[in-house]
Amino acid sequence: MRTIETQIWKSSRLTIERAKNETYCTVFRLSGPFTARDMYNSLSPDTLRDIFEAKPGDETPSTRIPAQIFDLTEVPYMDSIALGMLANHYVRCQCRGIRLSITGISPRVQERLRINRMENVFPIATI
Repeated sequence: MRTIETQIWKSSRLTIERAKNETYCTVFRLSGPFTARDMYNSLSPDTLRDIFEAKPGDETPSTRIPAQIFDLTEVPYMDSIALGMLANHYVRCQCRGIRLSITGISPRVQERLRINRMENVFPIATI
């Protein structure tokens, strides 16, 4: 997969890398604890939400369905605030016709999804 563009946001323990590739898929690679404290330590809620939104120039050709993948391989755990943020973003994507999927979930993150009855809401891809 050849990356066209990459941006990185880093707080004290959470790193978010946004990569858009030639297949018009945006991949968000998160690394570190995905918790309210780690998310909002250096970013405001609005700034964090804007990271996941499409930017001007991110138009996808009409022959392609835009997609976003959240790679959580390097996320050891998440809290309910992070799960809520993902759920809100999922709804925004659904409204815009963007496919969103999650990949690389650890057993601890999977348990968070199960506890909150979200394991069947998010499409979870295996790699």
